[in-house]
Amino acid sequence: MNTLHDMHGHRVFEWQPDENLAPRVPDVIGDASAHNADWVVVLASVLPSDFFDLKSGVAGEWTQKFVNYGRKLAIIGDISEFVGRNKPLADFVREANRGEQLWFLSDMPALAERLARRPPTPR
Repeated sequence: MNTLHDMHGHRVFEWQPDENLAPRVPDVIGDASAHNADWVVVLASVLPSDFFDLKSGVAGEWTQKFVNYGRKLAIIGDISEFVGRNKPLADFVREANRGEQLWFLSDMPALAERLARRPPTPR
């Protein structure tokens, strides 16, 4: 079940897949837009493995679409198995976490902590 959270003045939409299906970025963005969410949380465990293979272009496609539609994306969960064996992915994750558009975080409290340090999005 999808959940909408208010985290320190940020509207965070926690997207959950239907029937354990891999998410499609237009569906996720559409659901988030319907709830006027600033941030979208997707669990790393529901993403297709090619999301974590930068050569596939899936992560880039997702990131670009989120930017185009004015939403920010937080991937929540343990991705160490992917990062540990893929230096380009490790670099991508590190750079993403320095920015403001895409974050890779361990859990929801880590997201709440980061959002607490940022001004709320004006409505």
